[in-house]
Amino acid sequence: MNSFSDFPMREELLQAVSDLGFDTPTPIQLKVIPTLLTNPKDIIGLAQTGTGKTAAYGLPLLHHTDLQVKNVQCLVLSPTRELCMQIQTELQKYGDHMRGLRITAVYGGVPITGQIRDVRANPQVVVATPGRLIDLLERKAISLESLKYVILDEADEMLNMGFREDIELILKNTPAEKTTWLFSATMSNEVRGIAKRFMKQWEEFSVAAANVTNENIDHQYFVANHHNRFETLRRLLDFAPGIYGIIFTRTKQDAQEVSEKLMKMGYHVSPLHGDMDQKMRSKVMDRFKSKQLQAIVATDVAARGIDVNDITHVINYELPDDPEVYTHRSGRTARAGKSGICMSIVSPKQISNIRQIERLVKQKFHKSDIPDGAEVIRKRLFFYMEQIANADPKDEFAKMYYDSMHEQFAEVDKDVLIRKLIWLQLKDTIDAYADAEDLNAGFETKSRSASGGARSTRLFINIGEKDGLNAQRLIQFITESTDVEPNMIERVTVRDLSSFFNVPTDAAEYIKEHLATKKFKNRKVRLEEAEQSRGGSREGGEGRSGGEGRSYSKPSGGGSRYSGDVKSYGNKGGSSSRGGSAGGRGRGSY
Repeated sequence: MNSFSDFPMREELLQAVSDLGFDTPTPIQLKVIPTLLTNPKDIIGLAQTGTGKTAAYGLPLLHHTDLQVKNVQCLVLSPTRELCMQIQTELQKYGDHMRGLRITAVYGGVPITGQIRDVRANPQVVVATPGRLIDLLERKAISLESLKYVILDEADEMLNMGFREDIELILKNTPAEKTTWLFSATMSNEVRGIAKRFMKQWEEFSVAAANVTNENIDHQYFVANHHNRFETLRRLLDFAPGIYGIIFTRTKQDAQEVSEKLMKMGYHVSPLHGDMDQKMRSKVMDRFKSKQLQAIVATDVAARGIDVNDITHVINYELPDDPEVYTHRSGRTARAGKSGICMSIVSPKQISNIRQIERLVKQKFHKSDIPDGAEVIRKRLFFYMEQIANADPKDEFAKMYYDSMHEQFAEVDKDVLIRKLIWLQLKDTIDAYADAEDLNAGFETKSRSASGGARSTRLFINIGEKDGLNAQRLIQFITESTDVEPNMIERVTVRDLSSFFNVPTDAAEYIKEHLATKKFKNRKVRLEEAEQSRGGSREGGEGRSGGEGRSYSKPSGGGSRYSGDVKSYGNKGGSSSRGGSAGGRGRGSY
């Protein structure tokens, strides 16, 4: 078969492929599509990113979709929201001529209420990130009982990002009789482990080196605004509770300051730089090698003498000026046949630096989302449960204290005791991340261009900080009350007794009308156009503000993280995702 037209696909798909200008299949498509069309059994497809894997599974998936059945038949799991949206877009293009086909994407960082409405509209295909899908399952907002096909896309990247427990939990909630297609760039031991556990006898199709082992370093980068760099570092540390790594800074001062901040917050870290005498540096290295420290914060010069084989993570707090230095940093992990992860925190302006380093190391870097609060809590929960499951108490301890323990907890129900133990371990983390803001950056341009340059109107609302609001919670209240897209709300200023925000002018009346009947904590909400109600004052003067305000040009947990069709009001959106300040993090065990 040398052309897509040779594949025995339904006519609607052949038409869509023709419309898209597809002619000659890629190697992975040529190997996989004929089998999946005629014999849709469990398979593993090994191919690098950018080789056409989405069409390789997407076309057969849509070919087997029953448009008369209004239930979720197909589930595609992907590691990031960007890839999730990309897959949804491509599948919609392939199914453009399939009348009655509904494809929904669900992912974190956007209001879950709108996604709940979408999945309850009975799509046949759902594309999801693991964390958000679990949220929907826990809310009983989605049913997988009718599922026939599960696709794990970029399986190795999902596992590298720490989603193994999530994937297992999801697969356990799918029907036993289903078909699983796993696509990955590499066949690591973890990927093979997932296949052995959840797949039947599978056939393997490879256009990549199937013997790539876990010795590879997974290069990840996280895009955050510069002022959120330290908070991003904390979030990454909390998301990797078993981390044993090195955090690289550019200067000795940065190494000292970052480590001091982390130590004050309860992290087991220490600085390592040239201003420390040899005795102190040797003491730090002894503590690090004995794993009394979970990480050291080091400069490049100070790290030259580090020779440790078990390092799991290298974190670039800032990228080095010289791309060659990056290779030396990342080489500290994945030694002695083990796998490793190299994370880089970059600003939007530094993405070009990432591309330069990619060319140097001849590897593709994975753009990863900074985890939200729910993902951090879930990751630490699984880590703690695994610690309990693998614990091996000494017999002497059990004999010595058994009677006392049994007497203390004899009347306590087993389930209650488990909840208490887990709550005791995770309560600080849960409290810290209850209102964790979204730290991801890089969506500002998309948000601002969504309205096509439309004029905006500044609105005054009579609630503020003394009502328990911050920018994120205000956006959440507005989106829940009006169903407008969060990316329409910009330039949020929250004061003591009032707040201000900008919306597209053609949406202002709609928002005012729908909020006029609402209450916030039993307080009647009132909205006015700020400039008209304050005699032209840009912020409405000080008459009702009640004090100094906090102004946000683009709330990091709000509008800049969302995108959508701003021309449609009341049809999309929903409640905002978790917002606010991350606070601490509840260290638990490392």
